[in-house]
Amino acid sequence: MIIQPHILSKALDAALSTGADFADIFVEDTYSSQLTVLNSKADQAIVGQLYGAGIRLFFGHEIVYVTTNDLSEAGLVKAALNAAQSRGTGAASKSMPLMQVPFDSVHTFGEKPWEMNRDRKFKWLNGIDQHARARNSAVTQVEAGLNEKFQRVQIANSRGLMAYDERAYSRIRMQTFVESNGVKESSADDEGHMGTSEVYDQIDLKSLAEGAVDRAMLLTTAAYAPAGDMPVLIDNAFGGVLFHEACGHGLETTGVAKDSSVFCGKMNQKIAHECVTAIDDGTIENGWGSLNMDDEGNKTKKTTLIENGVLKSYIVDEMGSRQTGYEITGSGRRQSYKYAPASRMRNTFIAAGKDKFEDMVRDVDYGLYAKRMGGGSVNPGTGDYNFQVAEGYIIRNGRIEEAVKGACLIGRGIDTLGKITRVSDDLKLARGMCGSVSGTIPAAVGQPQVLVSSLMVGGRAK
Repeated sequence: MIIQPHILSKALDAALSTGADFADIFVEDTYSSQLTVLNSKADQAIVGQLYGAGIRLFFGHEIVYVTTNDLSEAGLVKAALNAAQSRGTGAASKSMPLMQVPFDSVHTFGEKPWEMNRDRKFKWLNGIDQHARARNSAVTQVEAGLNEKFQRVQIANSRGLMAYDERAYSRIRMQTFVESNGVKESSADDEGHMGTSEVYDQIDLKSLAEGAVDRAMLLTTAAYAPAGDMPVLIDNAFGGVLFHEACGHGLETTGVAKDSSVFCGKMNQKIAHECVTAIDDGTIENGWGSLNMDDEGNKTKKTTLIENGVLKSYIVDEMGSRQTGYEITGSGRRQSYKYAPASRMRNTFIAAGKDKFEDMVRDVDYGLYAKRMGGGSVNPGTGDYNFQVAEGYIIRNGRIEEAVKGACLIGRGIDTLGKITRVSDDLKLARGMCGSVSGTIPAAVGQPQVLVSSLMVGGRAK
């Protein structure tokens, strides 16, 4: 998929024909595959291809966005003219000559999804099913799936930028269901990266399956969690979903530019405990949320959002920069050409601290250890959140003791930041899919273990 520069230039000129002061074109050719094993049998094998272009125009702070599946010269020019004429009749201008911008990729890809034998993929999924069932006779159902995506994009804009990139994503996931003494529970896990799927020949899928079974079985005998305000020790890796949802979205200029974020006007102010440094990094090699360039053609980078508790940067896209005056961070992202880009997180995490996990546990007289976070909800404007704890334990007299279930964490992001008093040295990242105004995108979350001095825990036990 390569659109010739002279065609892109004609479409950009058409977009600028009624007074737009900026225009860009995002061309996409994406192959996707989804395989599923359910009840020890192949259940789904879905393959699709997405092909089209999105054309975006800026009229000051206003955006016009159109899409088309006709990538011929006539089709692109027609779509650009339709977008331009929908806004008005200002003075025409010309785009600058297009110059290819090279990006040196740090990511390595192997066999393309369509090149790899499908039997090999189903072997991984069937193996997960068999390992889970062999782990415990209480297993009643196992679902395992492999999602693959290979995306080729070409971006051109009226400032003369033209760039091309390839992205590959692969994620293997499972959910296991158990029943013991009339109690039914389930647990899920996954592995994935920005890259192709041959890595699953080396990954220990047996441990993935057995871990999910063991967690589900633990829940069948766990008591319900107590409710109340208490210290909470949140584990690393997917524990970072709380920062991502309750704080990260509030740092995107999607909300900041509209003055609808609790972090508005707080640049260079202390917003967290001094032990907290938070980073949004698009440059991690084969990182789940990494990119060579963002979906606006800007080179991605490592952005320090919070440094020693002080707000240092927002997450800024093209329009966000125009509206707020802050420097672009290479964070313009979208699910596909069907969506206009917006400021979005990439690999977002709380950086490693200096504390040892064992010391943090010993400091808690009575509290909750949230070892594994689940889903939840958040108000992006206020940062008010409610998150399920998928696996939790009581900490008593400085020791991790009995497992509990049914716990949830309730709070407000900016308040919680101020109550993180200790951060461990054991940073880990995890995969997630992030939804917002520009669709659902791969985004990594993460943190070391963090100790929140006081947090409201919702539970059923007295």
